[in-house]
Amino acid sequence: MAAASIVASSFSSACSSLLTISSSSSSFATTAQSLSPSALKFIALRKGVLLKHKTLLSYSSDSRHKGREALKHNSCVCQAAGSAEIYLYGACVTSWKSMDGKDLLFVRPDAVFNGIKPISGGIPHCFPQFGPGEIQQHGFARNVTWNLLSTENQAGSPSVTLDIEESEYSQSMWGHAFKATYKVALEAERLRTELIIKNTDTRPFFFTTALHTYFSASIGGVSVKGLKGCRTLNKDPDPKNPIPGVEERDSVTFPAFVDCMYLNSPEELLLENGLGDRISIKNKGWTDAVLWNPYLTMEASYNDFVCVENAKLDKVHLQPGESWEAKQVISVV
Repeated sequence: MAAASIVASSFSSACSSLLTISSSSSSFATTAQSLSPSALKFIALRKGVLLKHKTLLSYSSDSRHKGREALKHNSCVCQAAGSAEIYLYGACVTSWKSMDGKDLLFVRPDAVFNGIKPISGGIPHCFPQFGPGEIQQHGFARNVTWNLLSTENQAGSPSVTLDIEESEYSQSMWGHAFKATYKVALEAERLRTELIIKNTDTRPFFFTTALHTYFSASIGGVSVKGLKGCRTLNKDPDPKNPIPGVEERDSVTFPAFVDCMYLNSPEELLLENGLGDRISIKNKGWTDAVLWNPYLTMEASYNDFVCVENAKLDKVHLQPGESWEAKQVISVV
């Protein structure tokens, strides 16, 4: 039987706040939408043939991540399955596992899951500002709770769509009306995301944005291909005064601290993660890329991840009623 499952839990330890759904497309969508958005904090997507299903056994504290609830259960065991996990807080994808069960994303050991501080790892959002600027670092989208708008299960490939609009909190630092819609879809050996920003205000605004993706890695073996010839802005040693240049290497490696922006980057980059995986990172609408590894400034974990980020570094100007859209597809190749 073709099936997908969605698992949801709150940040609290109440077992009643966890729901597991394994269903066809019709009941999948209806049941998930019946949840109270305020209670729904965590979503897991699993794709494949449902072989068995077990109930929740217990919660426990995950010592690696302060405040994170570790779910000790088997919601399903799938044949030819991948999985993805998304927190409504920040609309942050925290896990994407390939069919062999290997997690291709990374969450830092210093990540805090308290519903206040942004989640450090996975695929955090930077909106409406990338990096430092007039408002807080990387904007506010990564540290607000998004709404569950809809769910789908088409041909055994589950997806969720989340959204946020302006709030008293957002307008305290960025005084515009907007709607951001984010769709995450799980396919065989592939994770698709789609971000739409709409100006719902009566006046124009501009923004910058990025997906700050953390990939699991062994940094000594990491390389990124596809950036040769791109104009660069190197934020090392002074992030406030980036040094312009041109990338001359066929493969970018990470022997030391790296924090570099690539302008007008191609629609596909290839990441060798040093763990035996080759990952394609395709995009449409994300015109730039950012590479980051903190090296010894984050000694406890720098060896275990690399950030390869799709970004829109030039200001996007939207008139009232206009929208901007960007897509990302990461896949094992």
